[in-house]
Amino acid sequence: MPDTTPQAGAGLLGPAEIRGLAATLGVRPTKTLGQNFVHDAGTVHRIVRSAGVEPGESVLEIGPGLGSLTLALLEAGARVVAVEIDPLLARALPATIADRMPGAAERLSVINADALAITGLESLGLARPDDGAAPDPAAPTRLVANLPYNVAVPVLLSVLAALPSIRSATVMVQAEVADRLAAAPGSRTYGVPSAKTAWYAAARRTITIGRTVFWPVPGVDSALVELTRREPPATASSREEVFAVVDAAFAQRRKTLRQALATLVGSPGAAEAACRRAGIDPALRGERLDIAAFAALAEALAAPEAPAAAPTAPTSSTAPEEKR
Repeated sequence: MPDTTPQAGAGLLGPAEIRGLAATLGVRPTKTLGQNFVHDAGTVHRIVRSAGVEPGESVLEIGPGLGSLTLALLEAGARVVAVEIDPLLARALPATIADRMPGAAERLSVINADALAITGLESLGLARPDDGAAPDPAAPTRLVANLPYNVAVPVLLSVLAALPSIRSATVMVQAEVADRLAAAPGSRTYGVPSAKTAWYAAARRTITIGRTVFWPVPGVDSALVELTRREPPATASSREEVFAVVDAAFAQRRKTLRQALATLVGSPGAAEAACRRAGIDPALRGERLDIAAFAALAEALAAPEAPAAAPTAPTSSTAPEEKR
């Protein structure tokens, strides 16, 4: 019996195929949806290799578009859950896979939805595990995506919050956004995206992707960011409370914590007192704090100020002797 397994790259999309598919479907890439389609087989292979995708594992892809990266993920043997906001592209993707890589079609599931609306596994048509139960074996453990430029950060943070089953992520974003996601405290690019991403995962920028591998060609280069899930800082504060402190600290990033956090607690003096309770210098700016420090600060801001100690009455053992 002849071997019908497709050769590596045989079913992938090149520039001619991308433009042909778009013309057939009547698709005109829009900035509103952040649509820039990858048309280079070498690039999607690099992404899949960088992600460490293994045969049989379940991968979540956000914004599959015309299917370039989807095909490479399926070629690697993964099961793919693809979330696509554009209904036309969502309907066309299964047909593209069936045409170019028919043996992999059954490993693809397409969800026509806004990734920002994902609230859990049920949003992907998967069973939500009961407390203590094993997760659905089809639950995605990796996120691999060419994220839409205009919503990359909110989509990434939303997915990490909604899907704890995601243990690692490899995402392609604008190079400038990649720098922000992976920035360390104290660096020029450290800010809200850096701090909030660090709540969920350790992030590092890896490969730079030139703009010429996209259609239409964007005005900036892209880069890969790799994220590895970790536990958030130990804190009594909720994620929402910690993120509110992050937002306030960077709302006017040149202000000190004493001034920047005044809106949360009513006055600069109260903000300074909270900083001191957390062991943080109130003269620092938010760009100096890591996510653990923000968590400690959120706890301190929520805690009532300790009342001033009342004077201790002298006891018989400490009272001075009466002069005679």
